[in-house]
Amino acid sequence: MTQSAFRAQLLTFTGDPAQSPDAAQFHEDGVVIVEDGRVAASGAWSALKDRVSEGAKVHDLRDKLIVPGFIDTHIHYPQTDMIASPAPGLLPWLETYTFPTERGFENEAVAQDTAQFFVDELLRSGTTTALVYCTVHKQSADALFTASEAKNLRMVAGKVLMDRHCPEFLRDTPQTGYDDSAELIGRWHNKGRQMYALTPRFAPTSTEAQLEACEALAKAHGDIFIQSHVAENPDEVKWVKELFPRQRSYLDVYDRYGLLRRRAVYGHCIWLDDEDRQRMAATGAVAAHCPTSNLFLGSGLFDFDKANASQMPVTLATDVGGGTSFSMLQTMNEAHKVARMGGHHLTATRMFWLATAGAAEALDLADTVGTLAPQTEADFVVLDPQATPLLARRTARAESLEELLFAFALLGDDRAVFETYAAGARVHSRETV
Repeated sequence: MTQSAFRAQLLTFTGDPAQSPDAAQFHEDGVVIVEDGRVAASGAWSALKDRVSEGAKVHDLRDKLIVPGFIDTHIHYPQTDMIASPAPGLLPWLETYTFPTERGFENEAVAQDTAQFFVDELLRSGTTTALVYCTVHKQSADALFTASEAKNLRMVAGKVLMDRHCPEFLRDTPQTGYDDSAELIGRWHNKGRQMYALTPRFAPTSTEAQLEACEALAKAHGDIFIQSHVAENPDEVKWVKELFPRQRSYLDVYDRYGLLRRRAVYGHCIWLDDEDRQRMAATGAVAAHCPTSNLFLGSGLFDFDKANASQMPVTLATDVGGGTSFSMLQTMNEAHKVARMGGHHLTATRMFWLATAGAAEALDLADTVGTLAPQTEADFVVLDPQATPLLARRTARAESLEELLFAFALLGDDRAVFETYAAGARVHSRETV
């Protein structure tokens, strides 16, 4: 047994801080004890110091804050190189930048190089788990999983499925999409810390035959993830109504094919109605809120009050490259502003929960990642309150946990990430970059 200990300020969660004021567990002088890649114990140093073995390495990080590794629930790794590309809206942006960029992933070397950079960028931002869209090319998923496996990350990803309304060079067919997905599920799902997500890009780019193939795969593999987009943009919603006139709503298209369930994650969810939200809540399907993307593309403002009223599961996501940052701290920054524009006050404590334990709970991974609870996988981030002069000046004046976290959320970015750990092993250090 190999043991190591990390002494620092400590934040973890036992529930949603919006529901319970005691859900955020903070220790000004805390410790995480790691044994063989898992958390053996975490809590106050005074209570746990005797559990630290005599020969264990103790990392003294008392001027830093340890939080669970961030979980990004919606991100496109092939779009890494086209982040910050100008366009008047979602659909022109796809045609002008996204599809041409994704064509390059027919080249394995391009996929491998991009996947390696992408994984390193996630870790530089403190993200240890992500739900990742690959391209239509099978090798793009292999490249992403290989890069993730090399770092021993808990990662979820899938090959995109598209058989219409996209360039010919990015199309599969219902059969080839089914076969490629089935092969990738067999090769990667639950291999080490890798997990597979069935990934129809969005309803307009899949025929009914392809959605039926997705339904068959989902039924055959009850524990895989499902990821797609829904109700991001009013023009897109109108288009879906034209393509699927028999369905009540955009979300209802996915429901028709059995794609709403636990571990099903839908990006954006801006233009849903109350019946849609109630259906998300009833099925356990998750809304991945992508504020930097929604603002960048002018898609709309996510309604936190209606989401909360329906009790639909909500998480935070970057949506790179529609989103403009890999950083979940920057994502919190924009999420707070989006909520305020809708008349909702989103606290920093709840944003940290949404990006860690809340995401893990929504994804059916609460016993695996997202907290520092005993026996969970030891994925965590060391945040530096002195990362920049402004952040240092503000955090020095913080008089509560909420003020400290709010400073990180509003002033922090990748520079605030001092170290990132996956399964107890350091996978990023700001000092060695």
